[in-house]
Amino acid sequence: MNTIKTIVILLTIGLITNYSNAGETKDSVLKRGMLNCGVSQGNPGFSSFNISDNKWRGIDVDVCRAVAAAVLGDADKVNFSQTSGKTRFEVLKAKDIDLLVRTTTYTLTRDASLGVEYAGINFYDGQGFTVRKSSKITSVKQLKNSSICVETGTTTELNMRDYFNAITLHYIDTSDKVQRRNIMKKEIKV
Repeated sequence: MNTIKTIVILLTIGLITNYSNAGETKDSVLKRGMLNCGVSQGNPGFSSFNISDNKWRGIDVDVCRAVAAAVLGDADKVNFSQTSGKTRFEVLKAKDIDLLVRTTTYTLTRDASLGVEYAGINFYDGQGFTVRKSSKITSVKQLKNSSICVETGTTTELNMRDYFNAITLHYIDTSDKVQRRNIMKKEIKV
């Protein structure tokens, strides 16, 4: 497993340093002496901050550290910035971060319209729904009129909406934080 992870990191570093406009970013990083890396907002396994030891952990964090080590010679010369599905591209384009390493779907539209370079894919995922076992739900079609929460501004949100529209099934979008909090209060009896 460590061999695969090392290969992925090395490929990512190689791809990042080979893009022509990466030179400007690399120069900025070298001048500053720190890599500013955008990661997700507490996504265990990918990027999460451990309060007890004040350290970031996860594969996305490891990629940021590997790039800092490759460019600056020190894996600890990295500042982590939390980004959301909605803000991740804005902070990258504004150059508030040098590198975005977080769950982000590589799409043709994004590739053509955002003016950013994708360094490579380091994770493949799928989509599904988690329900209580006691609900006896065995098919997505049984989710008719169910409350469903998904992070806004993500490909997951678009895929879910497209799928439900294709099978003409209505659901209640609880992506809004206030609506989600109210539903959670009903679901969790304290």
